[in-house]
Amino acid sequence: MINKLADSELVLNDDGSVYHLNLLPEDLAEKVILVGDPDRVPKVSKYFDTIEVKKNKREFYTHTGTLRGERITVMSTGIGTENIDIVMNELDALVNIDLKAKEFKTEHKSLELFRLGTCGSVNPDIEVNNMLVTENVVGLDGLLHFYQDYAFENEFSKNFMAKFPYEKIKPMLYFSDWAKDISDYYADAKYRGNTATFPGFYAPQGRQLRLKALDDQFLETLNDLGVSNFEMETSAIYALSKLLGHKALTVNCVIANRRRGEFASDHHASERMMIEWVLERIIK
Repeated sequence: MINKLADSELVLNDDGSVYHLNLLPEDLAEKVILVGDPDRVPKVSKYFDTIEVKKNKREFYTHTGTLRGERITVMSTGIGTENIDIVMNELDALVNIDLKAKEFKTEHKSLELFRLGTCGSVNPDIEVNNMLVTENVVGLDGLLHFYQDYAFENEFSKNFMAKFPYEKIKPMLYFSDWAKDISDYYADAKYRGNTATFPGFYAPQGRQLRLKALDDQFLETLNDLGVSNFEMETSAIYALSKLLGHKALTVNCVIANRRRGEFASDHHASERMMIEWVLERIIK
């Protein structure tokens, strides 16, 4: 592997910060909370004791500060795995590439990454307003097929691939799982399960406006294959973390159960509960 990176491969801003996140290495803590919505960043950082960094570019907003004496970062990713591809590569560059020399560092640093989001459930037994931690994930977006050397298989993935009936979608599938060695942070979550990461909000999640979805039974089929819930980012976070040597966990507050037709009565209260629940566990 060539150690020196061309300017076209690692693009930097005029101040030397990574191109999309607009961050310098010193702006980042080793524990990073990832949220989708930029508006959720201050909802998290308001719990910090201090805030030393506030930066943004496009949909990527970052606050870094301290909580109970520990440094922590919260960052918005925007929606979808295509944004996660940017976030994960640039986060890794901040800690494992010498940005000035554009050379790989000899000593690897591993970040702890905590996706914090809301989700819908396809399992009728899962109640809304509870925490669900993703153990296994299936990506239906195809992102990891663009990377060499990614291979992952376990019992969930083997069963899913064997029984998944949609041949047009099947070539896009890839799988990953949580960072088990940090999973004790969320040991008391009510649910842990298998998540499907979708490449869209409408037809991929079974919604139909003027365009018909592939199959009216798509969500039910996924539940039959062991899927507990669905969202739009975790597969890329988990899989790229494995490739890059970082540790990732996703927890979602379940705000909707599509099979039971239930939606949280106050999703703002659900969001606040989730933020407090996570911060109590990852910062002691």
